[in-house]
Amino acid sequence: MKNNKYIIVLLAVFTLIGIYSCQEDNYEFGSIVAPSNITVTAEIIGKDVDNPNGDGSGKVNFIVKADNALSYTMHFGNRQQGVTPSGRFSTVYAKTGVHTYTAVATAVGSGGVKTSKTIQVDVFSSFSDRETENMLSGPDVGNSKKWYWAANEASHVGLGPVEDDYGNGEFAYPAWWNISAWDKQKSCMYDNEFVFTRTADGITFEQTAGPAFVPGAYASVLGVDGDACYDETVATTMFGVKQVSFAPSSSKAALEGTWDNEAYKGTSFTLSDGGFMGWFIGASTYDIVSITSEKLIVRIEQKERGFAWYQTFVSSKPSQGPNYVHTNLVWEDDFNTDGAPDATKWTYDIGKGTNGWGNNELQHYTDRSDNVKVQNGNLIITAKKESFSGSDYTSARIKSQGLYAFTYGRVEVRAKLPAEAGTWPAFWMLGADFPTVGWPKSGEIDIMEQNGANKSNVLGTVHWFDSGSPNNHASDGGNTAVSNVDSEYHLYTVEWTAEKIKIFLDDEMYYEFDNNNTLPFNKDFFLIMNVAMGGTLGGTVDASFTDATME
Repeated sequence: MKNNKYIIVLLAVFTLIGIYSCQEDNYEFGSIVAPSNITVTAEIIGKDVDNPNGDGSGKVNFIVKADNALSYTMHFGNRQQGVTPSGRFSTVYAKTGVHTYTAVATAVGSGGVKTSKTIQVDVFSSFSDRETENMLSGPDVGNSKKWYWAANEASHVGLGPVEDDYGNGEFAYPAWWNISAWDKQKSCMYDNEFVFTRTADGITFEQTAGPAFVPGAYASVLGVDGDACYDETVATTMFGVKQVSFAPSSSKAALEGTWDNEAYKGTSFTLSDGGFMGWFIGASTYDIVSITSEKLIVRIEQKERGFAWYQTFVSSKPSQGPNYVHTNLVWEDDFNTDGAPDATKWTYDIGKGTNGWGNNELQHYTDRSDNVKVQNGNLIITAKKESFSGSDYTSARIKSQGLYAFTYGRVEVRAKLPAEAGTWPAFWMLGADFPTVGWPKSGEIDIMEQNGANKSNVLGTVHWFDSGSPNNHASDGGNTAVSNVDSEYHLYTVEWTAEKIKIFLDDEMYYEFDNNNTLPFNKDFFLIMNVAMGGTLGGTVDASFTDATME
């Protein structure tokens, strides 16, 4: 009977639709009235007796009025245009020198009827920023440069207020929201290419690869779903060659604000014919926050919402996933042979160590198959609660010491970690001179460690000798969130060079350390894998603990 009820409801709906569609349409429209008495006035900024064509900024404000007008459009004569219900417009004429422009104002009335009027303005522009032009396109006629989203960087898109100031200059930086690197929801836009080209007449812009991303804050204007990508049928001004005009920045952010404690560049650029750089909000004027030959940071205002969007572009297209330096495989163990770990690659630390290996750890390390074995393509290290040689727990710690060591390289370990409280799993490296110089002079690189009380986080850390630090020990590190550590394999990676030590989770870097020749990270190291119990990072062991594995 339950299924029959659903059928009845559906039939009822279809019947109602049929009845509705047969009703006679009877609509009435109001009278159609064309706008009349249209007037256009132009205010050339800085115009006076000594400067009849303005102060050189090229900025002109227009006011359009008409009887019976619902909205206004303006074509400024410089390939820029605007639409507003207020009839107030501003533009910047960027061509250097004094030039005459013919602007066309249109009042739109009921039923879409229009009335237009033209006005001529003579405007002087003296603004020039050759440095910015060269960085955008190159210095010589015919030079072109492609720009791409800095998708591999966090905050390559951000959002803040246009002018609201809560006391910390929020109007000049993305105080409200920042995107993450390689944001999956917005990945559709990461194939965008934006080309700036120097011509004999200035700089042109062209988006050569779509689509357009429409944020939710602008979607209702277009009548589409927000936070999605669209082609040129929605973003009708996306493609085609646009002229780029430059002007001094006039926004509050550029004049009063700072970015990373630095002033804005002070230059803005406008793309003609409704052009935009991938993020479609119906605006075409960008404040340059900062620019180098490799990176461009801009700010664009969505004024009707009081929003300021921040966007970062780079001149080399990022690739998803790290660009690892070390790509030549020189050593590996895939644990394909059941039994004990390969004796040509691995040996063991045995016992309780001094003071629990220096960390107050609770386990006794063994080489028994109960604690370490290779099975079904996995190395399995098992920590167990059992009385053994004076300890309440056993586990294993295997190492390549004396069998394999290396200076610089990339190490990858793909593993599941134990989820039980009090376990302290780790993949790490010690300097091969550890037996003679001791720790921390040997240096230590922790590829992955996990706190015994926090199983949704992993850490990467480096340790070294520093006579000015407590106990002559200095360390630095980072951490990142991780999910499903015990049910899913994750990839834990370190890339080590003479300049950097970078630590990754699933190919995403979360920690970077500057190496140099005064540190112990420029010599041979060996590998270690283990699961400790308790101790300084393992903490309190769950009272119900019986055993846990790292695979």
